[in-house]
Amino acid sequence: MALSPKLELRQSQSLVMTPQLMQAIKLLQLGNLDLVAYVEAELERNPLLERDEGEDRPVAVDGATLAAEREAAPGPASDFDGGLTVEPDAAGDFAPDAPEIGLDTAFESASPEIGDRLDADFSNVFQDDGAPEPMDPTRLVGETWSQTSNRGGSGGDEDYNLESYVAAEISLADHLAEQLALAVTDPMRRLIGRYLIDAVDEAGYLRTDTASVAEKLGAPLEMVEAVLALLQGFDPPGVCARDLAECLRLQLEERDRFDPAMRALVDNLALLAKRDFAALRRLTRVDDEDLADMIAEIRALNPKPGNAFGTTLVQPVVPDVVVRPGPDGGWLVELNSETLPKVLVNQTYFARVAKNAKGDKDKLYLSECMQTANWLVKSLDQRAKTILKVATEIVRQQDAFLTHGIQHLKPLNLRMIADAVGMHESTVSRVTSNKYMATTRGIFELKYFFTSSIASSEGGEAHSSESVRHRIREMIEREPADDVLSDDTIVKMLREAGIDIARRTVAKYREAMNIPSSVQRRREKQALV
Repeated sequence: MALSPKLELRQSQSLVMTPQLMQAIKLLQLGNLDLVAYVEAELERNPLLERDEGEDRPVAVDGATLAAEREAAPGPASDFDGGLTVEPDAAGDFAPDAPEIGLDTAFESASPEIGDRLDADFSNVFQDDGAPEPMDPTRLVGETWSQTSNRGGSGGDEDYNLESYVAAEISLADHLAEQLALAVTDPMRRLIGRYLIDAVDEAGYLRTDTASVAEKLGAPLEMVEAVLALLQGFDPPGVCARDLAECLRLQLEERDRFDPAMRALVDNLALLAKRDFAALRRLTRVDDEDLADMIAEIRALNPKPGNAFGTTLVQPVVPDVVVRPGPDGGWLVELNSETLPKVLVNQTYFARVAKNAKGDKDKLYLSECMQTANWLVKSLDQRAKTILKVATEIVRQQDAFLTHGIQHLKPLNLRMIADAVGMHESTVSRVTSNKYMATTRGIFELKYFFTSSIASSEGGEAHSSESVRHRIREMIEREPADDVLSDDTIVKMLREAGIDIARRTVAKYREAMNIPSSVQRRREKQALV
């Protein structure tokens, strides 16, 4: 058979990943805080977008209403009723139609690894010929404090706030550097001290060795060791330690409690972690009462002394969905409208600017802004509806958990929710990522409600793995000191309760909950008696 080049025409259907489609997929899997940041960036980038300053209109639905709508629907539930079409205004056709593709199809077909939508370069659109001249830092030289502060507070370009300086937290490095400046006057030793301080992590541990520091700085190893010993005497106690044992030793020395028995205990922290109290008694040569007091002193120390300085602000979890009891005995599911961004498309401004557009470049820019703005508004609305639909189905499936507690958590997977709401599993996976639900029992991530199932030993309904973990924890917490439950005993008790589980599964769940073995628990409880 001869090989020769030839031309062929073929027809095929494919999904084109447009920037707007990528935007819709990205918005679906963002949490509320990330979504607010994204919308703020779009408001700065797109002049046709503006915030909706109207009253909050929370979107809410109950389970019965959603079930009735789903049964009345002729086909699978759809997230979007068609593609986006931007209508031109009377001045001209500057907004071309977007591809006729629904967001449901996009969410189901696109992979989660799709990148962010393409950024358009609008640097040539806004031109400010009268931009102020950059400020020369040398102008501030010689000015008094009052002159600088008065100019900053007079409404100039500088955003000076004295309260931000007063309330600022001092970092661990700054705290150590202040002490170093007072304790060391020799320039060489001060240089070594600054280098060592820069190698201290947030927890207060030195993450380098003195030999490498001496080699890099060209300093004698004895001098580096002496500077390190000086730093280890700074506040807070235990700082600049190279491991946990040294950190505890420094704190005990500061309390004048590092005697030979305590030294033996600190040198054998591995045995303390294993709760091998018999071996610790032999090494420390103390009785049970003294060993218990020494262990209590160890537990009172701070294993991470640097965390008290310049700590990173922990962002609290903001729920995306709020679930509260309804008046009819059911559950009312609504979106958290307080954190949900609301934007509008300024059609009036678009029409006014479009009339004055002269070049093709200006017209193309306006059409892209209008298309992007409309897609963003519709994507936000569709995102809210999709999250509400999935959350409502999760509440319907886990009604027993909300009513009676974790013991009644049902096994659930993505396919069960996807089949119930008429979506693809990938869509449900994106919806439940980085989303949280506030219930009467606390705030839970939506992924929390999806647990594997453990078969029933009596052929009944399967049990959730999370409820089984909770049952194992309760059994261990209730065990007496003279009758510690082994993994085999826990398996036997669970099978008597109708849960078919293997011993290795019990051991895996116990280790995942950081619960020690029965031997270690027996040693610890006997030492506390």
